[in-house]
Amino acid sequence: MPSTVPQCQANGSMSNQTALQLEYDASRSWQALVLGRAGMDLYPEPDGCKIHEAISFSSDLGGSAGNIAVAMAKAGASVSLISALSDDPVGHFVRQRLQVAGVDISLIINTSGNERTSLALAEVRNADCEVVMYRNDAADLKLQCTDPVKLAVTDSSNLVITSTSLIDPESRRHTLEIMTHAKKSGCQVWLDLDYRAWNWPSLEATRAVYNEAATLAQVLIGNDEEFAVLCDDLDAQIKQCQRRGQVMVLKRGAKGASLYAGKARLNSGIYALDPLKPYGSGDTFLGNLLVHYMNSGDWLEAVDAGSAAAALVVSQRGCASAMPTPDQIKSLQQRQTMNPAAKWS
Repeated sequence: MPSTVPQCQANGSMSNQTALQLEYDASRSWQALVLGRAGMDLYPEPDGCKIHEAISFSSDLGGSAGNIAVAMAKAGASVSLISALSDDPVGHFVRQRLQVAGVDISLIINTSGNERTSLALAEVRNADCEVVMYRNDAADLKLQCTDPVKLAVTDSSNLVITSTSLIDPESRRHTLEIMTHAKKSGCQVWLDLDYRAWNWPSLEATRAVYNEAATLAQVLIGNDEEFAVLCDDLDAQIKQCQRRGQVMVLKRGAKGASLYAGKARLNSGIYALDPLKPYGSGDTFLGNLLVHYMNSGDWLEAVDAGSAAAALVVSQRGCASAMPTPDQIKSLQQRQTMNPAAKWS
């Protein structure tokens, strides 16, 4: 497949030029498809209170896949969500918010049984922050590998998988089928490990599923805990990604991130803004990393934009509604610098 990744600018890093790059076919209609959960979030008011102290609640679109898709749409990408939503007022709320944000919903299945769209209650406080999720008989686990989904994957540059879709055997079967189709059709697969222990019966079961999915991915992204699910030895995991020709993105929270692309490694810091809450940063980081990489072909530029976006999201109320525009990201980058600065090694 021909590469359409832009060449690095004259002042670009030689390490970026020698780092592992992704290839894209410019003729494809979608820049990205995102597969996984979208739901409704409720935030207790006033900010800083505990759920049981709330006077009222405000609503927002949430869910890891929904947030990532909105982050990409806000960044200017053509993106569609592969998921399933209940045909009820909560599901209708999620559809409407996705459309307003610019996310295509044509690949979302409507469920009509007892399944329900996920609901999360999330406290707007940075310390002692509790998030309560309601996912009994979750609608998003009814997603399917349909012919329209396969056609869309063939016409997309990227496919982002959030690993929540792997917890249920039937949802897992459809997800792995979609990933396999993407790999065969030259659509770059990004696997967000998105590990939540309460979703899984045991670490051993999770490891087996994650490793099966990881063989179908071109980019793996997660934090230390999530990569420990794949492999007990982080260095061994890095070497495995090098052997497979995979990009590995390690999120380190307040310590920044490390990107491993072949034998090149990029270490980055953070943009220091006062956090209002601890969640949402990973979703916007991934979404902006992907879109800015496609636009620039430069991993450093993409990581910098993703880091700025992450800082903006945690400094504000909400998740999907807090996803920044390119102008907001540029404004932060002009006001501040990443600390420590991103550096290739």
